[in-house]
Amino acid sequence: CAFGRLALAANTTGVSNSAFGHATLDASSTNSYNSAFGAEALTNNTADNNSAFGFRALKGTTTGTNNTAVGTNALRDQTTGGNNTALGKDALVANTTASNNTAIGYNALGANTTGANNVAIGHQTLYGASGKANSSSNNVAVGYQAAMGSDAGAGLVAVGKGALRNVSDSGSYSVAIGFDSGFYASGSSNTFVGSEAGKGG
Repeated sequence: CAFGRLALAANTTGVSNSAFGHATLDASSTNSYNSAFGAEALTNNTADNNSAFGFRALKGTTTGTNNTAVGTNALRDQTTGGNNTALGKDALVANTTASNNTAIGYNALGANTTGANNVAIGHQTLYGASGKANSSSNNVAVGYQAAMGSDAGAGLVAVGKGALRNVSDSGSYSVAIGFDSGFYASGSSNTFVGSEAGKGG
């Protein structure tokens, strides 16, 4: 079913699609099992099994499948990445080809472009340094701005507000648990446990 100007406008043989809003699922023709709610949500989609709720959510997706985006601009720039989940305004907004990411919270993984297999829960978690694309993979961050500012580190585990925030780009495979633990840390394979443990400056 379709409601809105250009909603499902190109559909020919696709089945079980729902489009509500201007230009939702506009490019889909033979694709099925997609849901788009909000102006320009999934507007470029030519794949199956995607769900977008919010203005321009999953707007850029072409062949990426099995994605879920909830919130304005969630997964907006994605093209071919699959199996991603973004909940919150601008969550995974810059993601393009990366897959298997989960972002929950405003701007969570917001600068990520090609990094895969990440879990970010909280406001601006795993958000790259200002103005830089983020290609980090295999990271877990939970808490307000946890692991924020890392652009290239891999295998990070950050739990707590500010944990591993601004860790150096070479700082991979480190674990930080606690308020601001590992803040400004450098080097790899470190473990910080406790409030402000290993905090630099």
